[in-house]
Amino acid sequence: MTQAVPIRAAVAADIPAVIDLDKRITGIDKPEYWADIFERYGKRPKRFFLVAKGDEPALLGFIIGEVRAWEFGSPPSGWVFALGVDPEARLKKIGSRLFDAICARLAEAGVDKVRTMLARDDELNMTFFRSQGMMAGPFIQLEIPVAASDPRGGDAAGDHAKGEAS
Repeated sequence: MTQAVPIRAAVAADIPAVIDLDKRITGIDKPEYWADIFERYGKRPKRFFLVAKGDEPALLGFIIGEVRAWEFGSPPSGWVFALGVDPEARLKKIGSRLFDAICARLAEAGVDKVRTMLARDDELNMTFFRSQGMMAGPFIQLEIPVAASDPRGGDAAGDHAKGEAS
């Protein structure tokens, strides 16, 4: 499969194949999730849901991203938040072609940087995105568990819900 694989915008008829591919990759069947993602990202401006399909009807891969602007002082940038390539089609440049295609669309939408976020132990995707030239960016992800009580001693709906800073 060294020939060019067409990359195009996803259509509703692609969603069952996306669901199947994602289930083969993750082991989790998420039909409602993918139907919602298509509604939110397959039909709106500055949001992109792209697929790679070969000559046969099988879906070879997908990538999803959008333009996000101004979170915590960040200028508008592209974000890639989903990428899936058929395990049997890996190492055939499908992911690279999908990434190039979404970067081109994000650039046309007016951004000059593309970002993504990965788990530290996601070696497969970390290796892929680094091979595309991506590296650590200027932002740090922070998180806290959501619980019935605030881990700092108050209740979860306390001072922070009122907009007060520590």
